[in-house]
Amino acid sequence: MSKEIEEKLVFEDKIKNAKEILEKLSNPDITLTDSMENYKKGMKELEVAQKLLYEAKLVFNIENKTNN
Repeated sequence: MSKEIEEKLVFEDKIKNAKEILEKLSNPDITLTDSMENYKKGMKELEVAQKLLYEAKLVFNIENKTNN
């Protein structure tokens, strides 16, 4: 499996995990402690996804400049 495909799968997993956590946070019966814990996990997932997206953009820009 190529690195690009692996990164795409990781990115998609991070977004999926963040959505699942958001659903948990939407539960009106969630405790404050669980809310805080899930919020932190969700933010971590989104931070990693954002980093992967940024790195992909850098690679794209570098490759685009190299090919022009």
